[in-house]
Amino acid sequence: MTRIACILNPKARDGLSMKQWDLFEPALKMAGFEIDLHQTEYPGHATEIAHNLSSGDYEIVVAVGGDGTVHEVASGLRTSKMTLGILPIGSGNDYARAHGIPIPRGKKFPDMQGAIDILVSGTDRRVGAVRVEGPPAIGHNTIPDPEHHSVDGAPDIDGNMVRWSFLEVDSGVTSAVNRMKNEGKFKWIRGQMKYTFLGIRAILGWKKQRGWIKIDDQLGRIVDFSGLFCLSQCQTFGGGFKVTPGASPIQNHGSLILAFGLSKLQMLLIMGPLEKGKHIGKWGKISMQPSKYLEVRAVDKDGNPSNERHNPIMFVNVDGEAVLTTPVSMKYHENQITVRGASSIPNE
Repeated sequence: MTRIACILNPKARDGLSMKQWDLFEPALKMAGFEIDLHQTEYPGHATEIAHNLSSGDYEIVVAVGGDGTVHEVASGLRTSKMTLGILPIGSGNDYARAHGIPIPRGKKFPDMQGAIDILVSGTDRRVGAVRVEGPPAIGHNTIPDPEHHSVDGAPDIDGNMVRWSFLEVDSGVTSAVNRMKNEGKFKWIRGQMKYTFLGIRAILGWKKQRGWIKIDDQLGRIVDFSGLFCLSQCQTFGGGFKVTPGASPIQNHGSLILAFGLSKLQMLLIMGPLEKGKHIGKWGKISMQPSKYLEVRAVDKDGNPSNERHNPIMFVNVDGEAVLTTPVSMKYHENQITVRGASSIPNE
């Protein structure tokens, strides 16, 4: 039998992951796998577990959960020779989607066997990741302060924190939405409708701010941060929103979306096109380009880039976790992790 380690987030999808694991486990055994199951107990635990397993006697280490679990397991395996497998039973599942792995539909998983078949005989791809550095986000009564993970490496600037992104890094209205979700806003609403309500609230409450950005080797410039920016390796995030259409984890660079200077009405109107990937070029204010480096800062009263945080704070999402704030830097690195996916993946 093939020995695999599975790292399960028992709280994913409000505990639904445990019920789906009860279906996956016998199917995995039928497929010929010997399973060592590890359950996470706190934020960052999956990273610790995966790092400890990265040199073990396994064919693959499998993240069982959503994009948050995948992020932690991938962080623990990064730069090792171990292969990452994914059984997507979380809410977003966008990294699995980018690797052609079937995902759940609501509470059902119509092609669970398809996801298992990929673990058995899928295609292994070596892909990159984005190193993200910035000040850690301050906690909340429902959100613990983010903690440094030694496997992510030391920051270049004292007081900063490093995370590695495998899916996307974003900020602006989208990070405000995620922060409010984590704080429990509209917690009684489930599914995509929750994000719609959160998006409307974030847009209506948005405070206009200026900032300074530097892309690759271009000169820095000042922009109006009314909108969002996103550096992604996959074309969807947020549970299927096609934010960077055409992007792929094998493209050896990030795909950068810039949407600045939008009015609140335009931010509201863009929500529908953003879901379908029809937003590029809107009003001449939304662009997409390949990129390997992005730096974002606030500006001082004289219009110069500042080492201070934005005020109000601009949170920065790393694979869906609002863990950092500006000033922030992002740099793409090739050849970071091996992922087992379908024989053919989107945009390959």
